[in-house]
Amino acid sequence: MSEEKTYEEMQIGDKTSFGKTISEGDVYAFAGITGDFNPVHVNEVEAGKTMFKGRIAHGMLSAGIISATMTRAAQGGLPIYCSQELAFKAPVRIGDTITCTAELIGKIPEKHRLIFQTIVVNQDGVVVTDGKAVMLKK
Repeated sequence: MSEEKTYEEMQIGDKTSFGKTISEGDVYAFAGITGDFNPVHVNEVEAGKTMFKGRIAHGMLSAGIISATMTRAAQGGLPIYCSQELAFKAPVRIGDTITCTAELIGKIPEKHRLIFQTIVVNQDGVVVTDGKAVMLKK
């Protein structure tokens, strides 16, 4: 994690990245926690009949990587995640390593809000998820 910065010290263009390899255990744990047992995630035979030709991770697993990145991007303190826009662009497969980069693109000083562009790519550089996040940092 970076050194702690105050809201005022944070600059447009600041970037933070975080990555993780998605395992079969991650997919099953997520299914168990959320109750989302969609066959495209947990059943290889049924998933093989889809346009993906096999199992894929839940899209919200990539959103979870964004969440972990946002905590780091706020650079200390007790930031509050206010909102997240998401667009799922490509599937994440078991064994993929996905990395989120969050770039500070705006500030709302009167509300102490930070606005970040969030982009998640796989090991091949393919964008799998993109969006925008807003954090409150006091």
